[in-house]
Amino acid sequence: MRSNGRDLARKLLEGDRISLARAISWVENESDGAEAILDALYPRTGAAYRVGVTGPPGAGKSTLVGRLARSYWEAGMRVGVVAVDPSSPFTHGALLGDRIRFQDLPNDPRLFVRSMASRGSPGGLAFRTGEACDLLDAFGMEIILVETVGVGQSELDVARAVHTTVVVLVPESGDEVQAMKAGLMEIGHVFAVNKADREGAARITRNLKDMLRLRPPARDSWVPLVQPVSALRGDHLDELLDAIGKHRLHLEEAGALGRLKRERAAQRIREIVESELAATFWKREEVPARMKDALARIEEGRSSPYREAADLLHPAGKEKKTR
Repeated sequence: MRSNGRDLARKLLEGDRISLARAISWVENESDGAEAILDALYPRTGAAYRVGVTGPPGAGKSTLVGRLARSYWEAGMRVGVVAVDPSSPFTHGALLGDRIRFQDLPNDPRLFVRSMASRGSPGGLAFRTGEACDLLDAFGMEIILVETVGVGQSELDVARAVHTTVVVLVPESGDEVQAMKAGLMEIGHVFAVNKADREGAARITRNLKDMLRLRPPARDSWVPLVQPVSALRGDHLDELLDAIGKHRLHLEEAGALGRLKRERAAQRIREIVESELAATFWKREEVPARMKDALARIEEGRSSPYREAADLLHPAGKEKKTR
């Protein structure tokens, strides 16, 4: 690790917030030395409990995350928030800022909020969000809240990165059906019906409970909870916190926390290996010329992308066939 990287990791472990912010920037930008920092700090992770908050756009996720963060902070806990924002198509940076979305949160050493750019990630999470959570974990945060960009897709990235997934829906017509189509029903541990003071909240709560009864049993036998809440007014927030706490207790009693960490580690290894293999392949000296020839054959109607990809990956096999 570079000397400044070692200093950065050491200062982060000493509780320096500026070093934490710099380390997250290194990771987000995939700067030289970022993986070395993560490698050095990984043994210090595993103590923080991670809660993902996802759902369709406009469901009030930011307001709810702000409320949850304040509640955990008021309970005396150290809280980290990672909010994944839409990216600028020009700078690839986050379009929304931390202080705009969470300006009601106090400026306190036990609270740390960071926005990250989604950069087109289809699962709603920035590519390096899990690593940012690791840095917050090593820093000593006890609760880490991860808010997605709200693309309304399967959001499997959330399920991989956290322990408890909270799916936020609102009492609009057909919203529970949209959640079902988007695949959110499969990953949610707690369903928060936000804006519960609106007409239709009782209906969607009832429908969600009925739909969840038909869902196949989860691997750890957890039965998802449905909780009406008003993030704006703060109504029923304690009940939502209690639901999250029940899922955490369930995981602890089932001995599932260690298994989840192993699964995250296995997924991380696969991602790193796949990324390195792809980078190594495209840097090979002969690939550009072979790619040019492949495109020419496709344009002439003599081949297809599938055949050419196979030939690029297995040139020896192609040589054997032509003999």
